[in-house]
Amino acid sequence: MTNTMNDTRENIKIANKVSIRTMVINFILTIFQIIIGILAGSAALVSSAIHTLSDGATTIIVIIGVNVGGKKRDSSHQYGHERFECVASMIMAVILAVVGLGIGYSAIMDIIYSTYEPISLEIAALAVALVTIAAKEWMFWYTRAAAKKTGSGALMADAWHSRSDAMATVGAFFGILGARMGFPVLDSVAGLIICVFIVKTAVTIFKDAVNQMVDKACDPETLERLERVVSEQKGVMGIDVLKTRIFGSKIFVDIEIAADGDLTLHEAHIIAERVHDAVEAGFPNVKHCMVHVNPAKK
Repeated sequence: MTNTMNDTRENIKIANKVSIRTMVINFILTIFQIIIGILAGSAALVSSAIHTLSDGATTIIVIIGVNVGGKKRDSSHQYGHERFECVASMIMAVILAVVGLGIGYSAIMDIIYSTYEPISLEIAALAVALVTIAAKEWMFWYTRAAAKKTGSGALMADAWHSRSDAMATVGAFFGILGARMGFPVLDSVAGLIICVFIVKTAVTIFKDAVNQMVDKACDPETLERLERVVSEQKGVMGIDVLKTRIFGSKIFVDIEIAADGDLTLHEAHIIAERVHDAVEAGFPNVKHCMVHVNPAKK
């Protein structure tokens, strides 16, 4: 249990460090995008700045979700608070979907009403767009790596939000480039493609969060590994029941093993402890493992 709490604290530290760094970068990018976007008269770049600013706001949701989700269990939440992180992921997914649909709606309106404005300082605007794309893509991979390391769904959702902002800025880049080449409609076409990509990502994040909220079982590969680890323990003659449920970023395991019916209670307890310790040692995401011993059928 101590190791589990230490791991949780370490994961929270990692998540907070990553989130604060991305917030600082987002703030800097927003300033540059707004300044150059206004000076160049690029609505696409100003729109991208708003999306970048929204990244910083949603990162606050991630920080809250991760920190609340990592709190110790109490009398009101006796199984822990991990599902608060799922709530954060669901909020992030909704925000992503709204951003994606907003981009799509804006693109369609631009195509219908041909609301294209000539812009100046194209080279500066293109440079800012490219820097933003590169920075956002780096933030995606950086946050994604931290999310995989910590098993944080909220952090993974934030990573994909960075990727969606990079895609939105790609639209801004093509809009500026298209205006320079005499084809401003490229901005709207890119916007429609980006809309589909972002909404699809939002749906995937939302589905994953829902699965973690409704006690979905582990994947078949994890179940197979669990069976192997349990079966290898001395004294285990078989597995009668093996059930798992995903609880936020953690896993709860319930096992019924078969052992020699002539063993004393103390001896059976030792086998159960052996299984319990092996499961929690071999699967860091397992928060709790309950082992019940049945007499083996003769």
